Amino acid sequence: MKTIDLAKKNHDYVIQMRREFHMNPEVSMQEYNTCRRIKEELEKMGVEYKGIAGTGVIATIKGTKPGKTVALRGDIDALAVVEETTHDYVSKVHGMMHACGHDTHGAMLLGAVKVLNEMKDEIEGTVKFFFQPGEEVGKGAAAMVAEGALEGVDGVMGIHISSDMPVGTINADPGPRMASADCFKVTITGKGGHGARPEQCIDAVLVGAATVMNLQSIVSRELSPFDPVVVTTGSIKSGTRFNVIAPTAVLEGTVRYYKPEYKQVIADAIERIAKSTAEAYRATAEMEYSSLVKPTINDDACAELAQESAAKIVGKENVVHTPAGTGGEDFSEFSSIVPGVMTRLGAGNVEKGITYPHHHGKFDVDEDSFVYGVAFYAQYAIDYLKKNPKPL
Repeated sequence: MKTIDLAKKNHDYVIQMRREFHMNPEVSMQEYNTCRRIKEELEKMGVEYKGIAGTGVIATIKGTKPGKTVALRGDIDALAVVEETTHDYVSKVHGMMHACGHDTHGAMLLGAVKVLNEMKDEIEGTVKFFFQPGEEVGKGAAAMVAEGALEGVDGVMGIHISSDMPVGTINADPGPRMASADCFKVTITGKGGHGARPEQCIDAVLVGAATVMNLQSIVSRELSPFDPVVVTTGSIKSGTRFNVIAPTAVLEGTVRYYKPEYKQVIADAIERIAKSTAEAYRATAEMEYSSLVKPTINDDACAELAQESAAKIVGKENVVHTPAGTGGEDFSEFSSIVPGVMTRLGAGNVEKGITYPHHHGKFDVDEDSFVYGVAFYAQYAIDYLKKNPKPL
């Protein structure tokens, strides 16, 4: 398979770029150095590119034959995590780390550019490469779309590396794969005072605690048990001293679901419960609610094609099926407009001790997986364009 051969040829390059990105992680929507380096590498390859969404980049390769356009996406931002690994390429920025593998996505996508640049005669159309900023804050994909990234694009494919899948495996299931990610903020106002005189006060801490507990009834008693939904209160901020009754409490949390209609249903329920609970304790509550990303739902035809392409790379027996998750992914900003598929690339290895989850300070990947990722990116693009010819 030519894609595998070329991926192997460029393996050292991809490792080098991954380690460079890993040592120099950058905040979401501020990936200035990463963006600059990607552009420099594209210039060396002689590949057309343009900047987008501040720190994003779109590269373009046109095949020798006319056809449709497919986009390959890789995100490039890092996380506010303190790295705990002992590699000689650990993060140089304390408190920032590529703890979700976006360094590998950017590097593998550059590898795919190299591979497909050598395979122009097999490309029946155009391939675009989306180096996307700001996935971790749910803003990058939407910003790219707003600036016209999807104009003329017929389909899109993304890869997310996964430490919980063994190296040499690929997942590309159809249907719902990742959930919507919304956030809420409830501000409770009571009446402060001395901790020894509660009868003179309205305790915001008590109201906040009751509200957290009551919100759990939304999933268990207001929604179908057959629909995956999560309502999590992740932060409670209230009080200043052990003997002072707090006048205010601020609750912040996240909501995950697949059914788009649940957005308003859950938002209304949170507000109703928060305000009613506060009223029961003589306090008041106000809610703010916002959406970060839509659910990621893989197109059936794209998923089927991705499985076929993956089988060419890792073998049919290593194209695995996994349950959908409730993590969020702003790849949905692309795939909700054009048919798309978000896939997962195995990069875990128990024998090498690569078992830590994403967003952990010891998160790591088996770099042997990069050959499969680069080849998979390239193979999918070639197969998509062959299977979806442009009408004459």
